[in-house]
Amino acid sequence: MQRNLDVPWSYTGSNGPQYWHTLCDWYAEGADYAYQSPIAINSDETLVGTEKHRLTFSYQVEKFTEKEFKNTIHFVPFDCQSYVLFAGEEYGLTDIHYHLPSEHILDNEQAPLEIHLVHMKKDGTNLVVGVLCDILPGILPNGPLKKAQRWDLDEHIEVFNPNLFLPTEQSYFHYVGSLTTPPTKGPINWFVFQERHQISRAFLSQFQEEILKGNNRPLQARKGRKIYFCD
Repeated sequence: MQRNLDVPWSYTGSNGPQYWHTLCDWYAEGADYAYQSPIAINSDETLVGTEKHRLTFSYQVEKFTEKEFKNTIHFVPFDCQSYVLFAGEEYGLTDIHYHLPSEHILDNEQAPLEIHLVHMKKDGTNLVVGVLCDILPGILPNGPLKKAQRWDLDEHIEVFNPNLFLPTEQSYFHYVGSLTTPPTKGPINWFVFQERHQISRAFLSQFQEEILKGNNRPLQARKGRKIYFCD
């Protein structure tokens, strides 16, 4: 069975999203999961989240390196010290990456950018946090360039607290879906923030060659899934 990195895929043409499941057995296996992501989220169609939907962040300053693969830039931690707590279990932060424009659509609006903070627990199960973002000119006072403790792109070493990629207001939507890139496996617990974050164009311009514009998977059918809002 060919694995993800062995089989090329893209967002257009003969190996674009509508053909991912045909490219290899592994991708086909992922596509067999019925509840795919991303989806459109409408605030007025959500249920009230309870304690069992609660996500607790335990992020800290740690060292990352940036890598370009899967059609975008990724920040990958050296030691996976940051984590979230969900349903009594820890999911370590393993990857931060970007989609232009956003993959999820909230209340019929697509954001210019979506950040995915990917987590994994010890058995390999993923959990993803999605942050929709506006792209603003200049360097924001509280943007990554200002809050990073070290940002050495020449040496590919960054030292920062990943909470700089989270919005101030931490209300979010929780639903169960899939990964949005091959093999699009599921089930994956998704947590999509209601408030948009702000990223400076100056920050993103450093990676403009690594982030492929239009690297957003098309919306997938909701299929009656329940979406919970946690305030």
